[in-house]
Amino acid sequence: MNKITNFLKALNIFFILILLSSCNGEFNFNKRIKNNDPIINSQKSNTKDKLEITISCNEESIEEYLKDGWKIKNKTSKEKVCSWKSMPANNTCDIEKDKGCKIIKPDNFGTETIYLLEK
Repeated sequence: MNKITNFLKALNIFFILILLSSCNGEFNFNKRIKNNDPIINSQKSNTKDKLEITISCNEESIEEYLKDGWKIKNKTSKEKVCSWKSMPANNTCDIEKDKGCKIIKPDNFGTETIYLLEK
């Protein structure tokens, strides 16, 4: 019995060691980032701020962003339904009494424009 318990303890320790050795995490706690490191400073200066603005049905404008120094990097537009209307399915249908005969159709169309801005 004593040999079996010793064997099980050794087997448990072995499994724990396998689990710990299979971790991909980085455990270097002494690693510090220096503010004067030229590689980090050059990477910070090369990064640009990016912003994606979506304007639907001409509700807004990007003029404030352009005045603030943002530049348009990319612009895509597509047609979009701006409003919907309810109609009866046929002439004998009463929308107020019979909700099953109501059809919802697009009323006004507009454009949805997605701007990718960069500063």
